[in-house]
Amino acid sequence: MKPAATRSATDSTDDELTVRSRWKVGLWPLLITIFAGSALVSLAIGRFPVPVSHVIGILMANVIPAEPFWTSTEERVVELIRMPRILLAALAGAGLAVTGAALQGIFRNPLVGPQIIGVSSGAAFGGAFAILVSESRFLLIGSAFAFGMAAMIIVYLISRQQGRASILMLVLSGIVTSAFFSALVSLTKFVADPDDKLPAIVFWLMGSFASASYDKVWLIALPVVIGSTLVYLLRFQINVLSLGDEEAGTLMPHIERIRWIVLAAVALISAAVVAAAGIIGWVGLVIPHFARMLTGPDHRVLIPAAAVIGAIYLIHVDNLARTAIAAEVPVGIITALIGAPVFAYLLRRAANKGWTNE
Repeated sequence: MKPAATRSATDSTDDELTVRSRWKVGLWPLLITIFAGSALVSLAIGRFPVPVSHVIGILMANVIPAEPFWTSTEERVVELIRMPRILLAALAGAGLAVTGAALQGIFRNPLVGPQIIGVSSGAAFGGAFAILVSESRFLLIGSAFAFGMAAMIIVYLISRQQGRASILMLVLSGIVTSAFFSALVSLTKFVADPDDKLPAIVFWLMGSFASASYDKVWLIALPVVIGSTLVYLLRFQINVLSLGDEEAGTLMPHIERIRWIVLAAVALISAAVVAAAGIIGWVGLVIPHFARMLTGPDHRVLIPAAAVIGAIYLIHVDNLARTAIAAEVPVGIITALIGAPVFAYLLRRAANKGWTNE
């Protein structure tokens, strides 16, 4: 028979696991409800407010024939202006959150994200260069992907020391690579036509959903869905990689190949978001950290939770961008204002725990 203290400790642990399991089960209905409510409210608010009951009626009329009790203007605003914008924001938020969760898993540190390791800067140069030389959307996403992947490869190769990548070297390599591609972006703006190309490049780099359309939704949807699905299919492998290369090597062969597949998926998602909406930073850093506090480190739960939370987050950020003041604020500015202080907090917390020396 176990001593009373042992039984008490065991019972306490079992109760904690039971509570956490129940919380995880209840998490999904909660997240889905918040997402649906956020989308519904976002369709209603704006400079031209539409009653929520009218929004529901407009949406239901696409499924069930109904006598309109709303105006044609309200219907056009909801379906042609706000709906593609919300879909674009949701896809961008979900995709960026998935990239952050994947990168933090394979690099074993919650301080890694597309913005930190230079992917966004590389994709920004690729997109700016594509705008400079052409108006093709396919060239835009292809160029953004190519240079985003190039930036990631450069950072990964620089940061590798004795077969592993420390968080300090990752951050430093990301700073160097971002500075290099930022200089190329500045050079691109310098040679751009100031009356035509330059305004397009500058506005695009700020990050915004103001020019959202169903064409852009389709542009971002396919790469984000493919990349996110690939990351989710590798969720077990990412769990193993998060243990470290030595442990992962004993449990799973071809760890480098799997890591590069994940990196390619991350670059594809990041490039698609950059191509459709410009630079929207810090989402891939902040949201996976918040999702991890809710779900724990298991990527089987973390990745889909981060995707839903990221979608909710960017929907509300976009609401703030288009309603805060008379002139619309670029989304990238708001996410940077939120993300930079959060990163400073995480960096200080990591230093206190010794993560930066790993």
